[in-house]
Amino acid sequence: MKQIIRILLISISMLFIVACSPENKAEEVEKEPVVKEEVEKVEEVTEKEITVSAIGDMLIHSTVYEDAKIDEGYDFYPMLENVAPYLSESTLTFANQETMIGGVEHGLSSYPSFNSPKEVGDALKEVGVDVVSIANNHTLDRGEAVIQSSIDHWNDIGMTYVGAYKDHEDKEDIRVIDTEEGISVAFLAYTYGTNGIPVPEGKDYLVNLIDKENIKNEIERAKEVADVILLSLHFGLEYEDYPSDEQKDLAQFAADQGVHALIGHHPHVLQPIEWVEGKDGHETLVIYSLGNFLSGQDELPRQIGGMVNFTIKQKVADNSIEITSPKFLPTFVSYEKGADYHVWPMHEVTDEYLPDAKDHYKKTVDHISEWLPELEIIKGEDDLKNEEN
Repeated sequence: MKQIIRILLISISMLFIVACSPENKAEEVEKEPVVKEEVEKVEEVTEKEITVSAIGDMLIHSTVYEDAKIDEGYDFYPMLENVAPYLSESTLTFANQETMIGGVEHGLSSYPSFNSPKEVGDALKEVGVDVVSIANNHTLDRGEAVIQSSIDHWNDIGMTYVGAYKDHEDKEDIRVIDTEEGISVAFLAYTYGTNGIPVPEGKDYLVNLIDKENIKNEIERAKEVADVILLSLHFGLEYEDYPSDEQKDLAQFAADQGVHALIGHHPHVLQPIEWVEGKDGHETLVIYSLGNFLSGQDELPRQIGGMVNFTIKQKVADNSIEITSPKFLPTFVSYEKGADYHVWPMHEVTDEYLPDAKDHYKKTVDHISEWLPELEIIKGEDDLKNEEN
């Protein structure tokens, strides 16, 4: 009897277990998975930053463009490839294209009335230049046709040009570049004159001449559409190592108008860099002359030029702008019997190209930083390693 009862109890227990198993439940309640919410911490941006570089005169003499001749036309890139890495590092790079690039269809020509191959523009584009000034004393050398042909090519390659324009409407368009970092930069450019060639009547758009009232008005317009104002002036006396009284006066004027940096050209030699204090304590970085970057001029001071670089910072809270960390790369143009032109970072130049190269390099550094002791000189990796050792 006990055996029967034991069997019955076991049977009932088995039935109970089977009935309670998940497979036999009438309804199975699915549980929602537990998801942990991950909150990304976004670091608050308090300051935006970009860098700007500028180079000196691209003055294309016949010896230079003849050296660039190839079967398909002209190739100036090999002349610039040694400095290309420095030009392409900045957010924006500016150049003074002193000769119009009207092209072979208008007949190439050299000093005193220049017209250069269009391929000069292609090379500048390739090495990282973003903006060119074409307001200088040679703008009108070959007349309106060459200016228009030059501008057409700048437009074709997508290069921003400033200082000379196609028409009145083009002139009214303030050149502003909106960087990916969120800082907008306006470029303005003017020249002291055009070598005595009169501007055609009713066509003042063909070249911007230095006129304080006009510059002041355009600076005010630029402030309405851009965060930063960079002013290029073609001024000063040729081959003078120091700025003239007129340059000093215009630098003070620019600082008083709130210009952030003044980039100067025309003397074909380097002049010292300095800060100029304007109204309300505003400081303007003034580069009076960057010398020749690439030219056929054959006297030593005119073979030396450079690239200036500086940082632009903008505070998000009040949009205020500060120019910091000015740097300079001295450059040197080598050639052999009026050919084989190359632009070098000057710290790479040996006595083979320039006798007493190190001495000339030191003199160049001392001169450019004479009024700006904190100016940092850009050097190559080998130079930095030697200093560390």
